Amino acid sequence: MIKKILLILIALQLFVFADFQDIDAKQLETLQAKNAPVIDIRTPGEWEETGIIPGAHKIMFFDEKGNYDVNKFLKALHKVAPDKNKPIIIYCRTASRTKIVGDFLSKQVGYKEVKELNGGIMFGWKGKLVK
Repeated sequence: MIKKILLILIALQLFVFADFQDIDAKQLETLQAKNAPVIDIRTPGEWEETGIIPGAHKIMFFDEKGNYDVNKFLKALHKVAPDKNKPIIIYCRTASRTKIVGDFLSKQVGYKEVKELNGGIMFGWKGKLVK
């Protein structure tokens, strides 16, 4: 009986949080063409170093020291992604920070379709990783 309950809870968790997922560069381009906002959460130094994905919005989450201002980030995000029921795409350098931010946006802020660029700009965009 306990095993059944655990399986049901795991299945429910996967269903409830299925809204945060990895996408590849082609999927990003497809969603962006359908007006899904693309958010670059990196720092200004990183934007200068590698450039940004064309059409992406630069909204830094963590600064160079790892600090963050959630209210400032959310205020800027709500300007480009006011509808929490529509897809948004986030990316960083290698997709490590987006896992934290994406989890936060989907579980605590209520965005229903948060996507992250698998591999970030370095491996997912410049390297054009495709699933």
